[in-house]
Amino acid sequence: MVARIRGSTRRKRRARLLIVAVAALVAFLYYRPLTSYLNTRSTLNSRRAEVSRLKAERARLETELARSTSTAELQREARRIGYVRPGEQLFIIQGITAWRRASKAGAPSMRGGG
Repeated sequence: MVARIRGSTRRKRRARLLIVAVAALVAFLYYRPLTSYLNTRSTLNSRRAEVSRLKAERARLETELARSTSTAELQREARRIGYVRPGEQLFIIQGITAWRRASKAGAPSMRGGG
């Protein structure tokens, strides 16, 4: 009877060891695909965020393009770079920054009365 108990105990140990070994093998075999899946999912999420950011930028640029082709915007840009309409006269005023610095420093006003 003692021999039967020893044999039974050995079989149980072997069975447990076999179960642990099979579980370790399964875990080992699932490790790489699982890490690959998680990395791919992370990359996909970052790409989705980038795509949404690029879509927003595209919408902003399309709006800016539509606005820049309007007549009023073209006129503003032309005036900014120095173009004038036929019949208008262009005046170039120099020394504005020096005048502003002098007026901020408390220099007497050029308007008179002071």
